[in-house]
Amino acid sequence: MNNRSGVLLADGTIAGLIGAATIALWFLVVDTLRGRPLYTPSLLGTALFRGRDALASPESHAISPSMVLLFTLAHGLIFVLIGQIAARLVRLAEKNADYGFGIILFLVFFLSGFFFVSMIFAAELIHALTWPAVLAGNLLAVAAMTMYFARRHPGLRMLP
Repeated sequence: MNNRSGVLLADGTIAGLIGAATIALWFLVVDTLRGRPLYTPSLLGTALFRGRDALASPESHAISPSMVLLFTLAHGLIFVLIGQIAARLVRLAEKNADYGFGIILFLVFFLSGFFFVSMIFAAELIHALTWPAVLAGNLLAVAAMTMYFARRHPGLRMLP
């Protein structure tokens, strides 16, 4: 692996982990303020690994440390993948500013992804988590990842 590829891999991984940590911290705060710390990762882990039938009543869901751990690992991996895609788009935009709009489209797709998947597979999750909290968490993650890339690539320009 050449140095440029290593930097790209590191950029994507770090950005993804920043995004994942941002959402995890956001929901830790939200869940704690609601009196149920770790509720969100436990609920999402149960839905992901045990299926939506295991969520007969999301409101009375008991916190499962193993589901929190499994979901946190899956969530981190998904965000590393998202970070890798974003890093490659940033590299393209550095070469040609017209690709900058692709970054915007990717971020819109990224923000919509969770809602789309949840509506198809487990609409009750959106009700249990409340969509404004999910939207705020995703916006915070995008902002944190954007700040990371902006600091790493100060000369990046985007054209429509």
